[in-house]
Amino acid sequence: MYSLTKPESTIHRLTRKSVRSSLLLGVRASPRLRLDWEKRLGVGDRGGSEEDIMASLWFASLLLFSLFNLTIGRPIYPLPSKQDNKVKQPLQISRPYNIAHRGSNGEIPEETTAAYMRAIEEGADFIETDILASKDGSLICFHDVILDDTTDIAKHKEFADRKRTYEVQGSNMTGYFVVDFTLDELKSLRVKQRYPFRDQQYNGKFSIITFEEFIAIALDANRIVGIYPEIKNPVFINQHVKWPHGKKFEDKFVGLLLKYGYKGAYMSEDWLKQPVFIQSFAPTSLIYISNMTDSPKIFLIDDFTMPTQDTNQSYWEITSDSFLEYIRSYVVGIGPWKDTIVPPENNHLTTPSDLVDRAHAHNLQVHPYTYRNENSFLHFDFHQDPYSEYAYWLNKIGVDGLFTDFTGSLHKYQEWAAASATDEKSAYGLLHKIALMISSYDRE
Repeated sequence: MYSLTKPESTIHRLTRKSVRSSLLLGVRASPRLRLDWEKRLGVGDRGGSEEDIMASLWFASLLLFSLFNLTIGRPIYPLPSKQDNKVKQPLQISRPYNIAHRGSNGEIPEETTAAYMRAIEEGADFIETDILASKDGSLICFHDVILDDTTDIAKHKEFADRKRTYEVQGSNMTGYFVVDFTLDELKSLRVKQRYPFRDQQYNGKFSIITFEEFIAIALDANRIVGIYPEIKNPVFINQHVKWPHGKKFEDKFVGLLLKYGYKGAYMSEDWLKQPVFIQSFAPTSLIYISNMTDSPKIFLIDDFTMPTQDTNQSYWEITSDSFLEYIRSYVVGIGPWKDTIVPPENNHLTTPSDLVDRAHAHNLQVHPYTYRNENSFLHFDFHQDPYSEYAYWLNKIGVDGLFTDFTGSLHKYQEWAAASATDEKSAYGLLHKIALMISSYDRE
């Protein structure tokens, strides 16, 4: 059994059943509608014991592998084994996606190897991550543009002079920015829990991982596990990080996905072998990469009053029917903040908006975020019961997937709901047979 106290690159077997559902990709928007929205967005068409012995052997092999990688400039990590997907349990399509938001970060510090491995163990269909770039152009898994809240950067006196103030999405922000550190420097830091009310015992045990290491976790799982990476803060990253030959952050991002075999339209044979959703709050980034990859894309939606990351429009404006008709040429779904679907008032739910119905009418999936077990994140209507929240969103609102910090809880709920439905169907069938027998007896 995998131990959280071992190095985070420990290989361990994962066998939990995965589940999810799907909708078909919509047709393309009309040329006139597309031209109108391209003009608004500013874009155009774009081209001891046995266990101890085995652990020692594993560590020795990893050490040799690391030394080899140092000589050729490759990441110090066992990259994907490319195990034949034909022998793996396939990705199932029977119910909404269980999307592990930054891994199983309700238990383990976010975006770490351990958090992702735990999420897979608990039944995640997709593991989700945020992609940023280091000073030297390496892509890493990290949510914030600053390191202050979820690493031990404050303990590293050698970096005391790195604090900066930059403009991020129209506002000044001060802190230790990811873009001011090389990959080696970032690797020297250790990750900690974001929220003080969550388990702190794993603080300081795990390092920041690269995009390639994240991909390796998914590809080395014993069943097919999808990935759900975000092009994070692309405007800011492109301002501060430069790549050779005029390449952009988005080019580097897509290049790594293609390098490891992620390709194919939604539900295609290639996609089912290595499932991926590419997500972003920046619509122009999703449009920019549309000619680079046919992998399915998800447009993320923040608070309606907020401007998008790359245009002067509000998210309210770009959830109009005309925009949904336009953007469905580039994406297969939207990922809204859940409070934009059902606005709360004094922490009570109000009448749901029509966003889900309108998205479905445009053949767009809906994957809202973020579902958390703690009472401080639950509306009063759910009476401190996360299962009640899952039931509401899956059964009443009818979404197609959920971003959750607690993968295991969502998986257990879906298993329970599926079993209950089966039992109810069986009981109904039995009662129906009894009724027929009684009816037949009465006729005799």
